[in-house]
Amino acid sequence: MTDTSQQLDISNAYKKKHPWQIVGAVVALILAGQVVYLLFTTPNFGWNVVATYLFEKSIMRGLGMTLLLTVIAMMIGIILGVILALCRMSDNPVLKPLAAFYIWFFRGTPTLIQLIFFYNLSALFPVLAIGVPFGGPTFAEAPTNRIVTGFLAAILCLGLNEAALMAEIIRGGLMSVKRGQREAAAAIGMAPFHAFRRIVLPQAMRFIIPPTGNQVISMVKSTALVSVIALADLLYSAQAIYNRTFETIPLLIVACIWYLLVTSILNVGQHFIERHYGKSDQPAGSTSYRTRLARVFTKQKEATERG
Repeated sequence: MTDTSQQLDISNAYKKKHPWQIVGAVVALILAGQVVYLLFTTPNFGWNVVATYLFEKSIMRGLGMTLLLTVIAMMIGIILGVILALCRMSDNPVLKPLAAFYIWFFRGTPTLIQLIFFYNLSALFPVLAIGVPFGGPTFAEAPTNRIVTGFLAAILCLGLNEAALMAEIIRGGLMSVKRGQREAAAAIGMAPFHAFRRIVLPQAMRFIIPPTGNQVISMVKSTALVSVIALADLLYSAQAIYNRTFETIPLLIVACIWYLLVTSILNVGQHFIERHYGKSDQPAGSTSYRTRLARVFTKQKEATERG
């Protein structure tokens, strides 16, 4: 009976509302209402212009470029990130410090500077060549400007930068799996690769998926940086239009709407993936707090009726 009383006290404390919560909710509603009022009463937003250009051909081509950059850069980032994470976790005296240096450099320098650097790579190396290292014979060469186009510079920058971030995410996820799991797999004769694929990786995915989803969403927004090298992504396409029509705010709203739509879809996908990999977080037959609380009330009522 004492445990039941304590649980009831906890439930009452849970339901009790602090008066400042009501004040905060009222203030938030007033501010939200004011924002909505300004959105629909300020003519400078130009919602008619937004509707005109929302599905304009150059905007849609820019959106396609943004999505293409996101997919390719994330693929490079994830694949190279796995390799870097494994190198960081290895005992190899060469690979481990090299991977650490790579991650340190790309995490420590701004993405915009990296993008401009790759775009101007020809100023450092006018010609790119394939041959024997350290001054040996050259088999093939070509001007850097012909090879490193704006698109390739964007892919190199975004992909290599993302690899450094993903390496730490993947390494953290793998390190979250206790060493005893690997030892138990080895004890039953499981090969290291099979132990990694069937035991370590499924458990690590619960810790890798959420930040990876955040990185995908962040990548969609980071692609806007390529507008500085005149690559026709979503933002650059909007800029090209408002530089001609001087309707800056409406075209920026168009770009924001598409960014919000894409990131919202990714958020929904991330939610379902996280739920799939989070099934093992709750033991079989576990119930929510509200369900357990309802059971407490039911047992108390039955006890009262019997008494």
